[in-house]
Amino acid sequence: MAGLRARRGPGRRLLVLSTLGFCLMLQVSAKRPPKTPPCPPSCSCTRDTAFCVDSKSVPKNLPSEVISLTLVNAAFSEIQDGAFSHLPLLQFLLLNSNKFTLIGDNAFIGLSHLQYLFIENNDIWALSKFTFRGLKSLTHLSLANNNLQTLPRDIFRPLDILSDLDLRGNALNCDCKVKWLVEWLAHTNTTVAPIYCASPPRFQEHKVQDLPLREFDCITTDFVLYQTLSFPAVSAEPFLYSSDLYLALAQPGASACTILKWDYVERQLRDYDRIPAPSAVHYKPMVVDGQLYVVVAQLFGGSYIYHWDPNTTRFTKLQDIDPQRVRKPNDLEAFRIDGDWFFAVADSSKAGATSLYRWHQNGFYSHQALHAWHRDTDLEFVDGEGKPRLIVSSSSQAPVIYQWSRSQKQFVAQGEVTQVPDAQAVKHFRAGRDSYLCLSRYIGDSKILRWEGTRFSEVQALPSRGSLALQPFLVGGHRYLALGSDFSFTQIYQWDEGRQKFVRFQELAVQAPRAFCYMPAGDAQLLLAPSFKGQTLVYRHVVVDLSA
Repeated sequence: MAGLRARRGPGRRLLVLSTLGFCLMLQVSAKRPPKTPPCPPSCSCTRDTAFCVDSKSVPKNLPSEVISLTLVNAAFSEIQDGAFSHLPLLQFLLLNSNKFTLIGDNAFIGLSHLQYLFIENNDIWALSKFTFRGLKSLTHLSLANNNLQTLPRDIFRPLDILSDLDLRGNALNCDCKVKWLVEWLAHTNTTVAPIYCASPPRFQEHKVQDLPLREFDCITTDFVLYQTLSFPAVSAEPFLYSSDLYLALAQPGASACTILKWDYVERQLRDYDRIPAPSAVHYKPMVVDGQLYVVVAQLFGGSYIYHWDPNTTRFTKLQDIDPQRVRKPNDLEAFRIDGDWFFAVADSSKAGATSLYRWHQNGFYSHQALHAWHRDTDLEFVDGEGKPRLIVSSSSQAPVIYQWSRSQKQFVAQGEVTQVPDAQAVKHFRAGRDSYLCLSRYIGDSKILRWEGTRFSEVQALPSRGSLALQPFLVGGHRYLALGSDFSFTQIYQWDEGRQKFVRFQELAVQAPRAFCYMPAGDAQLLLAPSFKGQTLVYRHVVVDLSA
């Protein structure tokens, strides 16, 4: 036993010494002063605050417990995304009197405890709508004395409990981009110091809070290219049949009438069928008593009427159109009068006659010859005030107006539109209670005429050298006029209700159009422009809110 105790002796002494040494170390450590928190050379720091001057970037080696940070006269101009994410406890952030020009998206992400943010006296001219994302505790925000001209919509949406906002000293441009701010100021519970407009001149020095919303006209429209049909065409006629939407296009270069079908899923026009026609200039689809017929007008080889057979799902020729009467067709117009279906063919030859055909039981039959030997170019049917009229334009004389006689069951010449001696195309529209004619001319200005009760009077002349096609059309509450030319791009005009005139609106890259066609397709409002020299272009009408 004694030997055993002797062998344990040195081990026990080592254990005791080790324990004593550890205790001494603890005593020495307890007497050392607390360690100084890290602080960059450009900053003065305490345990929970930092004041930095001339910093070259947002300081990274600050105490994580910092709740207050001030940056003054910084030597950098951009605050990057997540620049302060390493300071999650920050409650007060002052960035005044620097040269900041840009604050990135999510620059303050991670600062869920931040309550006070001051970014004054900088050179910031724009902010992102996501600049203040994540600042759910922010109560005070100042952007005073910067170069802000506008603010993105909903920039303050993430700031749920914002109580004070200062935007003074910015050169706000009070256009549509500020409309949302006017609306927000009218409904917010945030206290906002008075701010004033620097522009435009009519609002200069006006208080933003007092601007009337009715003064902001922020809805505009545009025609954007939607689909390109890789072939030339000279006419376009949309039609509905069996609840589906179709488009018939005359393609003399392809010796065919192409039928396209609107795909409501893909929202595109798709190939559907073709009718052979070596020299087609116009197709006119007609749905009579639930049956589909297509009148095919050709320069050579005769004109025909085709019938769609739903059993064979094919077009079959129904009848010929008298080639002695219709020699050189240029346009087709289909319409109903007192329940009867008619179509008229404008003949542009010296020996033919513009002719009217009427549906009877199982075919179309010649009903009336109109305006023989006058090189007619276009037809327009007008059914206003219960008096059906047919206007015939000609390259050799003034347009002629025919009025339907119910007693004679035919059209009777009513007069001429003497102001335009050589119209290539004639179209009409109504604006309010007034009726207007639009007449295109190949040489000279196209004309807009208004019906004055007994005659038409000119209200506007539109430059249009080389014009063979024009079309007024209405999309929603917006009225337009498409005016084509063989020598320049197509011009779109918009109707100015106050001035009662068309004003130039947009230029479309369409050359040598032979027709324009407005086609609603579901929620898409389309303008088709068949071109004689190039591709057929489909434009979509879009409504743009400039305040968004």
